Amino acid sequence: MAKSMKSPPAYGVTSVDHALQLAVILQVEGPITVSEAARRLGVARSSAHRLLSTLVYRDFAVQNDDRSYRAGPVLEIAAKAQSNVGALRTAALGPLRTLVDTLDETANLTIRTGRTARFIASVECTQALRVGNREGMVFPAHQVSGGLVMLAALADDELTALYAPAPGSEERPDLAELRGELRAVRSSGVAVNLERSERGLVAIGRGVTDTSGATIAAVSVSMPSVRYSPDRVKEIVSALAVAADRISAEMHGGGR
Repeated sequence: MAKSMKSPPAYGVTSVDHALQLAVILQVEGPITVSEAARRLGVARSSAHRLLSTLVYRDFAVQNDDRSYRAGPVLEIAAKAQSNVGALRTAALGPLRTLVDTLDETANLTIRTGRTARFIASVECTQALRVGNREGMVFPAHQVSGGLVMLAALADDELTALYAPAPGSEERPDLAELRGELRAVRSSGVAVNLERSERGLVAIGRGVTDTSGATIAAVSVSMPSVRYSPDRVKEIVSALAVAADRISAEMHGGGR
């Protein structure tokens, strides 16, 4: 069942939110400097330094010899994965901004890890009523447009193995129904999330491929459902295709 669209808590603690954003950056992208942390969060260098120092104290971060910070013992993941995700995010930011300029809706980049889809980049549009920044958020892959696009790239036996029952695992989707949905995604090349993940949200996603044609990520556009119309789909899909091609080109060193 779809949950209400995610939005910042009414009484959120800004410093906690900033610390969590930094933790996500360290985990999925790799090392960051104080200056870059300040820029990403929109805070003063002194505030960024205090946040990073706190993460070091709690073993969420470690300071390198060059004074940059990397993921600490609590957050460590494979260095290769960090490098790949960081490069993918960097390649996507320009195309995502262009996508927002074209459609004036929030644009996102998503990767899949097992059964989950993680938003690794998000650029908000300027409209007063908009879908907020999704960067760092994780959803079941079958509930979001980007996740559906990446699941559609799997062979049938891979999908079966992915959703094999496991003790203590989360509720699985109906595989027969999911396979039918994924066939439609493969046929069209895009996935549409009509309030599937969150009430009041509509998203359309398309795959991003590597040099071999394998789907490595998904680019999507999210909007409030009140602003969605089937008449917009053609325009959105066309803009997504341009963005996906540009991200692929940037990853392959061919971007301009």
